[in-house]
Amino acid sequence: MEARAIARHVRMSPRKVRLVIDQIRGRSVSEAISLLTFSKKAAAVPVGKTLRSAIANAQDLADRDGESVDVDELMVARAFVDEGPTLKRWRARAMGRASPRRRRTSHITVEVTAKEN
Repeated sequence: MEARAIARHVRMSPRKVRLVIDQIRGRSVSEAISLLTFSKKAAAVPVGKTLRSAIANAQDLADRDGESVDVDELMVARAFVDEGPTLKRWRARAMGRASPRRRRTSHITVEVTAKEN
């Protein structure tokens, strides 16, 4: 059984989010949640919310099928970050000029699956 969650338009650069995603990929769900809880990276907050949403989706899918799922038996099967739309802003500079600022966004995808014994 697989379940996934997608967080779109997260106002954080994909490069920063990938540092956190790489740490949880392939780990068990309980281990990934504890790692995200104590991480100092700001990207750990939206990644943690997406992971918890994927777990809730797995439980809901299991309930719909009349099965039961143990959260401790789930693991992060796939986790990746895509680049979202870039917001283009301008910053005032000297002598009446302006320089561009690019505010990057991310799409975070987390898939969880049951461990194979």
